[in-house]
Amino acid sequence: GGGAAGTAGTLALLLGEGSKRLPQAIIIGVKKGGTRALLEFLRVHPDVRAVGAEPHFFDRNYERGFAWYRDLMPRTLEGQITMEKTPSYFVTKEAPARISSMSRATKLIVVVRDPVTRAISDYTQTLSKKPDIPTFESLTFKNRTTGLIDTSWSAIQIGIYAKHLENWLLHFPLGQILFVSGERLIRDPAGELGRVQDFLGLKRIITDKHFYFNKTKGFPCLKKAEGSSKPHCLGKTKGRTHPDIDQEVVQRLRDFYRPFNMKFYQMTGQDFGWD
Repeated sequence: GGGAAGTAGTLALLLGEGSKRLPQAIIIGVKKGGTRALLEFLRVHPDVRAVGAEPHFFDRNYERGFAWYRDLMPRTLEGQITMEKTPSYFVTKEAPARISSMSRATKLIVVVRDPVTRAISDYTQTLSKKPDIPTFESLTFKNRTTGLIDTSWSAIQIGIYAKHLENWLLHFPLGQILFVSGERLIRDPAGELGRVQDFLGLKRIITDKHFYFNKTKGFPCLKKAEGSSKPHCLGKTKGRTHPDIDQEVVQRLRDFYRPFNMKFYQMTGQDFGWD
């Protein structure tokens, strides 16, 4: 960044100055929604410093305490934002109260995506790790004949966004939660990043100049990744090809999610266009 202050700032960081702070903003969800893409895109911003790996502090590591959590954070200078992302927070019962006890001013970001494609993506990820799991169809239904959907299967459970959001609204005002459309993040990354930068109180530095669309991957990529001069696309685990799912099952799931989606649109005041 220009001028002596910018140079002094860079030098301070190189000298290991700056201090570790608890995050002022957290990407809390959702799994397979586009959280990795959002974080990679955001890291292009000079005032965003983020943890690379998912800390899972507010769900799995809470008993380790805030000192442990803070130590995971990168050093920041005055005016920089510390961030982390752990998509499972959104569906963790205890997470809202725990984050609120850290700071009631924490800004929360949820990347949401059509619950049906999200569930298939979730299944696809599991399948890549355990090729011998049952079919998507058989996991979807408690009883195929009656068409009763198994809402206890996490792939289905996660997509009932309205239900999870209710839990967060007991602890945080709606204005402190930003909902990012996973679909728009791919279609118009700069537009969605504009909303995120505004929400975080950052200068709109990330614009369409930073992106190019990779036809092969079907994903936007960065012309320059954070701290590098090379172009950067998301890793090979992103944009996996989904297996073909029986259309009747997909339709059944669309019908199942519709009322929950409508409730979610109502709660957030945004229509995500999933139906």
